[in-house]
Amino acid sequence: QVQLVESGGGLVQVGGSLRLSCTGSGDTFSNYAMAWFRQAPGKQRDLVAAITADDIIWYADSVKGRFTISRDNSKNTVYLQMNSLKPEDTAAYFCALDRSGLARTVAGAYNYWGQGTQVTVSS
Repeated sequence: QVQLVESGGGLVQVGGSLRLSCTGSGDTFSNYAMAWFRQAPGKQRDLVAAITADDIIWYADSVKGRFTISRDNSKNTVYLQMNSLKPEDTAAYFCALDRSGLARTVAGAYNYWGQGTQVTVSS
């Protein structure tokens, strides 16, 4: 059984930084695409960043230049470094795994999800 566990969320001031981590168990993650989604209250779950099995990376326009996704396959872990945080970045952030290995943009394409970690940016 694949399990994903996120950590690293919290409360931060505008302009601050956070690093989210997502560690998986139950499979070999180097074969799969990993992604970070976020969901604010009353809104849909949107893709923030994704990294394919071949380390091809995609970012949402709203986070380009501020967020960095990376992975350490030896630790079955994917990271999201978030800099220059803005109030509109406030959301629950979810880690997801796509067994196709592709960085697909639709949440329904992902096979496994973490429980989420809250990021709150105060102004």
